[in-house]
Amino acid sequence: MAEALPTTLLADLHKRDELSYHYTEHLRINGIYWGLTALALLGRQDALPRDDMVAWVLSCWHPDVGGFAPHPGHDPHIHSTLSAVQILAMHDSLHLVDTDKVVSYILSLQHPTRGSFAGDRWGEQASRFTYCAVSCLSLLGRLDALDRDRTVRFIERCRNFDGGFGMVEGAESHAAYVWTCVGALAILDRLDVVDADTLCWWLCERQLPNGGLNGRPEKLEDVCYSWWAIASLAILGRSHWVDGAKLSHFILSAQDPDKGGIADRPEDVADVWHTVFGLAGLSLLDYPGLQPVDPVYCMPRAVTDKLLKK
Repeated sequence: MAEALPTTLLADLHKRDELSYHYTEHLRINGIYWGLTALALLGRQDALPRDDMVAWVLSCWHPDVGGFAPHPGHDPHIHSTLSAVQILAMHDSLHLVDTDKVVSYILSLQHPTRGSFAGDRWGEQASRFTYCAVSCLSLLGRLDALDRDRTVRFIERCRNFDGGFGMVEGAESHAAYVWTCVGALAILDRLDVVDADTLCWWLCERQLPNGGLNGRPEKLEDVCYSWWAIASLAILGRSHWVDGAKLSHFILSAQDPDKGGIADRPEDVADVWHTVFGLAGLSLLDYPGLQPVDPVYCMPRAVTDKLLKK
């Protein structure tokens, strides 16, 4: 007989160091943000050493260009830079950042005519990098440096007939890119660009009979879309359009009862990526014992409320 799947949140389980730690350097600073945010939502942020973490994040900074790398010895990247800023913000340590240099690095990655942002100096363009840029500038209090019109025009060109948004112009709608575009527009106070009725209908269509959400039509459910889709709906004031009870049950069933953490779906291997987005999704669904999460920044609302003086 198959082992029963979890139905409550297993907050006290944790995963020990494994080989995967040593071959994921290119994601290390992102992973620290995911882990720190997960713990913060559980009300256990102090489980990680604050001073050591801040010092390590600062060791990833490239003062020559102003961006942060995912790990010392790696090249800087806009996603790594956002994760660094988020970690420092959660530790009330943004004063340690050379804001002008970080802002200069971010702005150097914007295409002069398209308005899109590259992830790094190698030039890959994607709407997720636009979110990274906008979110980072907002957390640093420097949105004034951004060419907002040029940025919004690029996001608008990523919108499709179904209301969704793609990675770039002409790409199919994808729930993760919907959140990056809607989140960026929310920060820029330009949600007027969104066809909210059509988009929210499309997002609700992502819920499958088992309660989980997929990212695109005809795809499998995945816990991470419990964040991308629900957070987008929450930003637009329509998270109640999906069955929250069924979604909560799906997320909880994807936990590993032995090692802890949450997987993409039940009985798969848990990881920190799906753990943080599963917890963040549960937080948006008002699951008991979790701290409120900001649907625009995927950070504890207490942090963003204080930092942005909402």
